[in-house]
Amino acid sequence: MKKLILIIAILVSLKSFSQQKPQYTQYIFNQYLLNPALSGIENYVDFKAGYRKQWAGINDAPQTSFVSAHWALGDNQLWSNALTSFPEQTGNPMDRNYMQNYMSSPSHHGMGVTAVLDKTGPLKRLDANVTYAYHLQLSNDFNLSAGVAAGISSISLDINALTFDTPYDPALNRALINQVKPDLSVGLWFYGARLFAGVSVQQILPQKLSFTGDNSYNAGKEVPHYFATAGYKFFFDDEIAAIPSVMVKYIEPSPMSVDLNMKIAFKDKLWLGGSYRKDDSFSAMAGFNIGKMVNLTYSYDFTTSDLNQVSNGSHEIVLGLLLNNIYKVPSYIRMW
Repeated sequence: MKKLILIIAILVSLKSFSQQKPQYTQYIFNQYLLNPALSGIENYVDFKAGYRKQWAGINDAPQTSFVSAHWALGDNQLWSNALTSFPEQTGNPMDRNYMQNYMSSPSHHGMGVTAVLDKTGPLKRLDANVTYAYHLQLSNDFNLSAGVAAGISSISLDINALTFDTPYDPALNRALINQVKPDLSVGLWFYGARLFAGVSVQQILPQKLSFTGDNSYNAGKEVPHYFATAGYKFFFDDEIAAIPSVMVKYIEPSPMSVDLNMKIAFKDKLWLGGSYRKDDSFSAMAGFNIGKMVNLTYSYDFTTSDLNQVSNGSHEIVLGLLLNNIYKVPSYIRMW
């Protein structure tokens, strides 16, 4: 009778003392998933859809699917010399001339939406949020934006995925199959032609998390996820740029996690990259642009922890669309 309660208690304990939100390798390509302050950072609709299969080869390992879109509000997003505009004589946003003539965007508002479905074994989580950001023009070179994401998290337990010693365990009567919680995230983002830095906090509302009505097993809770990141773009020549970056993540009471990233961008057509996450994995990434509207990226994580004995690594693929791209920008200017 206590078997279900024991299973649930273990699941909740694991989720309480580890990352509760999904993990991404290509966050450097879509920082918006981690920081709502990027809402409306460009003057087109930035749409992305992705899928991640973590620890391939392990049954019931995490699988994550997501869609996101964000855009600037009002007519001010059509600025003539800013994020997605560049000198017509070069036609290339990767050109050094673009960086030298860069002007920060006028102050403006942005908004967006995200939906993330994460499944691990019998647990499934759906996060749906609406985001808003205000981008303040600090000078001709830099902007500072502040953003918030608000929505709901639906967390469910698939009873049919569990097995018991008896055909029907009475503990099922006390099982909480589904629960819906409010969700709130905030963030700041500082950016210019080459430099970016940001901080954000996800899941800041304290919420109890339990799948049983038994008060002996109700210690589970949602915990905040803290992120800090920064990067800088260097040019090797007029056609090749390197973008090193770092991200620090903290989820109490787990140890602090540090990612070191490097991307090499070739004009506006192709980029290659690598990432190292201490005591966890090495990652290889690649992406390319198709015309003025589509890009596709892929990453593979080589597991370095003890999981490499049973895991075939992690795969992640992301499709990006530049909608309402009136300036015909051939790539994401912020190839972060």
